[in-house]
Amino acid sequence: MGMAEGPSADKGGIHVSNVQGAFAIGDGNNVVNQPGAGVPQRDPAQEELLRAVRELRADLGRLVTSDQTAALDRELADTEAEIEETGRAGQGRLARIRQALADAGALTGLLASAAAVAQVVGTLSGS
Repeated sequence: MGMAEGPSADKGGIHVSNVQGAFAIGDGNNVVNQPGAGVPQRDPAQEELLRAVRELRADLGRLVTSDQTAALDRELADTEAEIEETGRAGQGRLARIRQALADAGALTGLLASAAAVAQVVGTLSGS
């Protein structure tokens, strides 16, 4: 008979594999699992911007790539990340989106998603 490595079930050993979420082992432990804890709350306008940014990025993927659409996509990706990380897109980010939209306007002017992003950016910028 060969010896098995690691703890065996008949000797009271514990084997833990593929654990996700919160857990505790032992006596007197208290586990609280709050999904989304630590993620900043977003106001409805920021949520709307996030949705519009994602939709425009999907639409951009259907266009022939140009320098302008690539720059716009990078700015949208950075905006998406900023909202996810901090809960909001700052004024500087909104100005960069507005400029990237203007630069790519000839290619994105017919996209409803581009108009939606421009509208939300205008609302959040106060203009």
